[in-house]
Amino acid sequence: MQSENPVIADFVKLINSAAGTLAGMGREAGETAREKAKEVFGGMDFVSREEFETVKDIAVAAREEAESLKARIEALEAVAAASTAPA
Repeated sequence: MQSENPVIADFVKLINSAAGTLAGMGREAGETAREKAKEVFGGMDFVSREEFETVKDIAVAAREEAESLKARIEALEAVAAASTAPA
């Protein structure tokens, strides 16, 4: 049979209470930091990754179309120059 020493029992209760309090403080600090970060970054105009990728794809398509149109213009200018060249 095990006898319980009241000093040790009180010490164990104290340690358990302190551990619970520290864990609660840690959770509260994390939540507070998260809220502060939302406030700071929420006012900035950040875009989501999906929006960024969509705009990036649009820019790539526009660049490709511009290069294609540039090649067509150069070809048409070459034809126009050849047809107006003196014989």
